[in-house]
Amino acid sequence: MGVNDNGRPRQHVADSVLRESRILIIDDEAPNIRLLLRLLRRAGFTNLVSTTDAREVPDLIKAAPPDLILLDLWMPHTNGFELLEQLRPEIGDSNYLPILVVSADITAEAKARALSQGAKDFLHKPFDLVEVLLRIRNLLETRYLYLELQRQNEILEARVKERTRELEEAQIEVIDRLARAAEYRDHTTGQHTRRVGELSALLASVLGLSQEEVELIRKAAPLHDVGKISLSDAILLKPGRLSPAEMELNRSHTTMGAELLSGGRFPLLKMAEIIALTHHERWDGQGYPRGLAGEDIPLPGRIVAVADVFDALVHERPYKRAWTPEEAMAEIAEQSGKQFDPAVVRALLSLLDGSNSEGNRRLREIYRLKDREVAPDVHALR
Repeated sequence: MGVNDNGRPRQHVADSVLRESRILIIDDEAPNIRLLLRLLRRAGFTNLVSTTDAREVPDLIKAAPPDLILLDLWMPHTNGFELLEQLRPEIGDSNYLPILVVSADITAEAKARALSQGAKDFLHKPFDLVEVLLRIRNLLETRYLYLELQRQNEILEARVKERTRELEEAQIEVIDRLARAAEYRDHTTGQHTRRVGELSALLASVLGLSQEEVELIRKAAPLHDVGKISLSDAILLKPGRLSPAEMELNRSHTTMGAELLSGGRFPLLKMAEIIALTHHERWDGQGYPRGLAGEDIPLPGRIVAVADVFDALVHERPYKRAWTPEEAMAEIAEQSGKQFDPAVVRALLSLLDGSNSEGNRRLREIYRLKDREVAPDVHALR
């Protein structure tokens, strides 16, 4: 084993592998081909293909891709330069198919042109037999080491993807537990955050968001109230109306939640931060914490605002009975253009009235609704 320029051992490819390499010889002179075939066979190479007609080369390569091409330059029909141009996709960096030009053209211009078009080496005719074999072995060895490096890179990339997937799953699990921890401060069922996530994803899908965005909203929406972890039970569990000062503290859960989630590098945490901060903004600009209006409110916040209120209305709370889906939809429709984005309201209505059949089916699964529980009167809300 030799030593390379940086002092590390140089890797070599086994002779048996080199000898099995498929070598394609292209030369319009049959005697030249016979000479190269005889030389290569004596050296132990057995997988040899040749042609005197360069027009056959694309089909030969398609039938069995070579590991090395020996190419003459000046041939009838298709010359070597034209063939190099045709083979450009095959000799790119991703494949590393080496081409050794063997030509009687000894001009510097021909050599420079061939090398600039992708040939890896150049030999003049008549050639030295020992030199030809050395050049061939070097090019083949470089090809196999390149392919091995590429394979190792693919293995590393697969490992990185697997590790990333594991980290994302761990992140989602932590986020889910954080969302449930926040919910148990304010709700007794432990299911509000999950339902808001599922309904938000349905609304996002109806609104035409990409599947990736839909999944981000599904996973991030449950964290909309995570800032309530910072609030005292005196506020969260107070049976009566909150005082103005208590109301202000309660509203701070939006900024506290965003602060808790801020600085995240993953798209999921960034989405969750936006939702936590903006899900109490109003379409008419009368919401909090920043008084944003209309489309200045990020769409995920506008979506979760509708999903959060709908879920709260159709479930019992200490201070209210559970509303029917029809009643909840009527209230939300009344607030269209005021509290809520009209487009999101229309999306919810399409889920309830069955005009979006698949969405309606998923909504019934999430809320365990029966046909009689969604009255046909929701059509009148359009």
